[in-house]
Amino acid sequence: MRAARLIKMVLLLQARPSMTGAELARELEVSERTVTRDAAALSEAGVPVYADRGRAGGYRLIGGYRTRLTGLGRTEAEALFLSGVPSALREMGLADAASAARLKVSAALLPELRDASHTVAQRFHLDAPGWWQEPQTPTLLPDVADAVWDDRRLAVRYRRRDSEVERELEPYGLVLKAGVWYLAARAGASTGSQGDFRVYRVDRLATVGPAPGEDRFRRDETFDLPGFWEERAAQFARSILREEVTLRLTPEGARGLPYATDRTAAEEAVRSAGEPDGQGRITVTLPVESAEVAYAQLLALGPEAEVLAPPELRERFAEAARRMADLYP
Repeated sequence: MRAARLIKMVLLLQARPSMTGAELARELEVSERTVTRDAAALSEAGVPVYADRGRAGGYRLIGGYRTRLTGLGRTEAEALFLSGVPSALREMGLADAASAARLKVSAALLPELRDASHTVAQRFHLDAPGWWQEPQTPTLLPDVADAVWDDRRLAVRYRRRDSEVERELEPYGLVLKAGVWYLAARAGASTGSQGDFRVYRVDRLATVGPAPGEDRFRRDETFDLPGFWEERAAQFARSILREEVTLRLTPEGARGLPYATDRTAAEEAVRSAGEPDGQGRITVTLPVESAEVAYAQLLALGPEAEVLAPPELRERFAEAARRMADLYP
């Protein structure tokens, strides 16, 4: 533990002209007294750490000293490629590895480039969760992430509606979508078959543990996580649109439809519409998840959308219009 801290202290001083005791204590998560002792230990070991006294003093390396302890470990190298997603790193338990990787890279850079990580961080940030959503980190996410990194088979219990099922999985990858974590895994591989790739919500995993038998699995190198997710996401979006509604839209309604309902379905419906009528309105057939969902979504368009079918949905909108008229006589 102390050895790792001493190395980190050297890398910090190598990456910056000088640091105060308070700054080092904050970075190393120790007291300033411990920083003083660590600096003395480094000096005794031949590392030229110089302490400037006084209010504006601090610690610095002298004589152009540079350590060669900048090699990245595998975990640090992998975490470095996720540095643009700090919240995801924290949730997977990789924040420390990413911090060490960034520090090593910074220490290896030329002095004029060492502020690159800071300038980038001040200009780009990814906030994955949607608005008005309180992000929830699944309790078992770090365990699942460890298995994904190490290609270790898992035995899990997965909640499906009111029941739980047991599965043995080969965890291939994790996807963070709108604040929700999903696991792409191959199921059923323990039976001797290749199994199917499926998607599981991590927050629905009740238990996670090592699968019996051989611990690790041989990864299919042809598996493409981004391509797999794109295909499955498109399939899911299509699969939930089981019903249709017919609408008459004003030009404003046609522009707003993709923002009120499924974007792909709405854009396709507008493209497939015929010529506008004498009032400039177009008639479209829109796939929807259900009449209930369509009612909630299409209300946002107000008078820019008229429901023509199905009749029961049209009547529901008519009733809503009457109630609105009563509120605003």
